[in-house]
Amino acid sequence: MGKIVDASDSDFDVVTKSDEWVLVDFWAPWCGPCRMVGPVLSQIADEREITVAKVNTDVNPLTSGRFGIRGIPALLLFRNGEMIDRMTGAMPKHGMDTWLNRHMA
Repeated sequence: MGKIVDASDSDFDVVTKSDEWVLVDFWAPWCGPCRMVGPVLSQIADEREITVAKVNTDVNPLTSGRFGIRGIPALLLFRNGEMIDRMTGAMPKHGMDTWLNRHMA
């Protein structure tokens, strides 16, 4: 249903200006909680009409700084280029589903 894409400093605005839902995952390869959230985000992309955009904070410092990312994983939910909500930290799938349902229902 949905898809997972890599986003960078150079194409972030193009990716998030979609009229569909975009869930941005700010992560880093060395981050244990980020690795735990990865499979959950894959499940969400499989089950929903949503794009999961992965932004590696180590190689995309401009976008990370622009959104004040201080802790990872950080998830930002976008629609039509506008940030709708954000959350920081690892969360089990049912918690993410509850969070997404508040906005996508």
